[in-house]
Amino acid sequence: MGKRGRRYEEAWQEIDKSKLYEPQEALRLVQSLAKAKFDETVEAAFRLNVNPRHADQQVRGAVVLPHGTGKTRTVLVFAKGEKVKEAEEAGADFVGAEDLVAKVQGGWFDFDAVVATPDMMSMVGRLGKLLGPKGLMPNPKVGTVTFEVGKAVREIKAGKVEYRVEKNGIIHAPVGKVSFSGEQLAENFQTLADVIIKARPQGVKGQYVKSVAVSSTMGPAVRINPLKLI
Repeated sequence: MGKRGRRYEEAWQEIDKSKLYEPQEALRLVQSLAKAKFDETVEAAFRLNVNPRHADQQVRGAVVLPHGTGKTRTVLVFAKGEKVKEAEEAGADFVGAEDLVAKVQGGWFDFDAVVATPDMMSMVGRLGKLLGPKGLMPNPKVGTVTFEVGKAVREIKAGKVEYRVEKNGIIHAPVGKVSFSGEQLAENFQTLADVIIKARPQGVKGQYVKSVAVSSTMGPAVRINPLKLI
């Protein structure tokens, strides 16, 4: 690991490493320690007692944060016919079919989220190797493969966050910006925590959420007491 910057080290010294903070207290501390010259993203990390290699222990889904993420997301929709107008009226930035598939195949990725109608997936499937590694491949489990394209676009624009457990059992997801009020960050964080807790696989034994931490883009992590989430 490379040497940390002075600001990071100073912020690190302000954290009680032996303490597990209350969620709101931890978020306030993250806000106070964020010293970058831009509006840093606040991210939560949940370490779960699951084995993602087992299909029945996958934890994946999506949730609309009550106060959004603080980021304007560019949405691409693969659709035809009347669904094109529906997507455009909902605020989609790019809507099309074969033309956009070809554009993506040519190396175009000026978008943050992708929605597709089910009848388009045979065509969109060709982009799996391009969109998959970037986390952009539409998936019915998170509501991005749907005929309700208008609803899907509006949710993404409103602050919909997708979460998925990684191979090491950790979920990383944004809960807002440093510039948010403490109440907004706390509500976003709790909304995310609630859906992750509800998504507990049936086969999990013992403590499900092993540890939780929050941090800003450039700041150190602050640990939260996972027992306070229940």
